Amino acid sequence: MNNNDEKPTVQPEQKKSRSLLSKGLSLSVLTLLSRILGLIREMTKSKFLGTSSLSDAFTNAFMIPNLFRRLFAENSISVAFIPTFKGYLEENDGEEGKKTIQQFINSTFTLVSFCTVLFVTLGMIFTPVILRIFYKNPESLSEAAVLTRIMFPYLVVISIAAFFQGILNGLKIFSPSGFTPILFNSIVITATYVLAPVTKNPARAMAIGVITGGSIQCLFQLPFVLKTGWNIKLTSLKNAFTNPGTKKVLLLIGPTIIGMAGYQVNDLVSSALATRAGTGVVSSLQYSLRLQELILGICAVTIGTIILPDLAGFVKKQLWNDFNSMLTTAVKIMTLISIPITFYAVAMGDSLITLVYASGKFDENSIKQTTSVFNFHIAGLLFIALNRILGPAFYAQSDTKSPTIAGLVNFAVNILLAALLVGKYEGKGIAFALTAASFVNTVMLFIFFRKNKFIQAKKIILESLLYGAKTAVFSAAAVIPVILMKKKLLEIFAGHSRFISMGLPVGITAALFALCGVFLLVITRDSILKGALSKIRHR
Repeated sequence: MNNNDEKPTVQPEQKKSRSLLSKGLSLSVLTLLSRILGLIREMTKSKFLGTSSLSDAFTNAFMIPNLFRRLFAENSISVAFIPTFKGYLEENDGEEGKKTIQQFINSTFTLVSFCTVLFVTLGMIFTPVILRIFYKNPESLSEAAVLTRIMFPYLVVISIAAFFQGILNGLKIFSPSGFTPILFNSIVITATYVLAPVTKNPARAMAIGVITGGSIQCLFQLPFVLKTGWNIKLTSLKNAFTNPGTKKVLLLIGPTIIGMAGYQVNDLVSSALATRAGTGVVSSLQYSLRLQELILGICAVTIGTIILPDLAGFVKKQLWNDFNSMLTTAVKIMTLISIPITFYAVAMGDSLITLVYASGKFDENSIKQTTSVFNFHIAGLLFIALNRILGPAFYAQSDTKSPTIAGLVNFAVNILLAALLVGKYEGKGIAFALTAASFVNTVMLFIFFRKNKFIQAKKIILESLLYGAKTAVFSAAAVIPVILMKKKLLEIFAGHSRFISMGLPVGITAALFALCGVFLLVITRDSILKGALSKIRHR
């Protein structure tokens, strides 16, 4: 669509769009920093715990409150509280309106506090029962029970933190909430180093860091909330449960929990299977996934977030050609990023794992165990990344049913394959199951596009497959020099610290791989590369 003839009257809207984009980019930078610190947090864990039974105990203990945080706190805030809060802001004016909004805030705060405290209290009482899901031998769960009870209250503080974030985001204030994960990761890392010498084991030091970091995440946002003019107070449980706003929030939460539960149970069952498979399996899976999440955080999440508003705008205006064009371009960009990274990561996987994690308790066995898992995880990078792109395309059409169905099928395939393969292949089987399930998810989402007659599903699929094939051929060609030089470079830099012995070979081969890949794209006049270079020149 040509916008050259737009009238000056739309300029304020363009300024608003640029402002929103600027906020989005700032949030992306904060998210990237958080992902990097999250990786450093895992590096700290690998240094102190390796892939030991103690590491497995911490991984499972931290997963339990995290699972319920994602299911209830984050889901409730994004899907239910923020839309309801924004509706109150738009519909209520004057002193009476402000009083109504304040009552809604107080009721929601009371509801969140009461429900999470009650849930955590019961969870701490029944911790040994919960952990029997993961452990065959009751003797193995004693330390996991201690760690779980230390970290279970994290659910309370992080849920309240999510509530504060909902108020701020509803008022279009994003930076304080975007900064809190950076605080959290920094505190966990610091607490581990400072407290490890004076606690029974490093896992307890790290657990103390988790509950401390979560509390700081919560308290840090409070002044920003109070600065907006809204107070945070408790009210009676009767008011909390009968307030029209909280009743609406509860009604909105219900259906989405069903879809979200599939993903969370997925994690729970996979972790249980991994823990029962042997010592270090669940930890190696976590280390591998953290590295993969960093890559996804750099590209897929940011692209998915950026295209959602544009796709929604195209749907609203019925500009389906622009919708198809943007979606095709986004898929190609994701393909161009993911496939080369996959080829390079498989070729240099052991060196990458050694560079990132090899320290302290993370020994040769840990490296071997994590690398074998990482190779299967990274093979699914393209499919996981595409799912992050294709999902917003459905949400832009107000279609939550299709991705939910695909997600539930993903869950079924993942659990079935993991259960079948874990006995013989341990962590590798679970990692392969995730990759295979992600592939099925991607295929289903592409198929579901055919339900909308305005979406050129066949054209998007065909162009994506051809572009993916070309990218795979180029990546295979570019990785050949990497494979040929790898052994020699490792021999040259051997005997130094891992940042030299592994860092330099990784850096040199990555640069060589990138140069070969870019050269192939240039000589074939790749459309995505040309578009990127054109935008850079016109900035």
